[in-house]
Amino acid sequence: MIPNPPTIAVVGPCASGKSTLIAELKKRGYTAKHIAQEHSFVPNLWLKRARPDILIYLEVTYAVSKQRQGISEWPRSLYQKQLERLRHAQKHADLFLNTNNLTPGEVFQRVQEYLDSLE
Repeated sequence: MIPNPPTIAVVGPCASGKSTLIAELKKRGYTAKHIAQEHSFVPNLWLKRARPDILIYLEVTYAVSKQRQGISEWPRSLYQKQLERLRHAQKHADLFLNTNNLTPGEVFQRVQEYLDSLE
């Protein structure tokens, strides 16, 4: 268990890898929270909900998001709305990570490397 783990909030568009990353962080003793910022009209919901020590933004393109979700019919306009709702969080993120070409393990490894660099 990590003594005094930082509170980590994870945001990003649908299928960017948020749930998988949070599960891995929790397994290792971190306090990690998913903030459904991509679905909220409140620009700073991530801040109000979590008051995180660290904000991680996971990026994914429209095409990869559709592929990961296994859907072919998803209007690009809905993806664009998610990006708009995430703009404030993206601007304030401590770590911005494009997950398009990364496995879940690689995403976790990059995040762990970032967290280790803070110690």
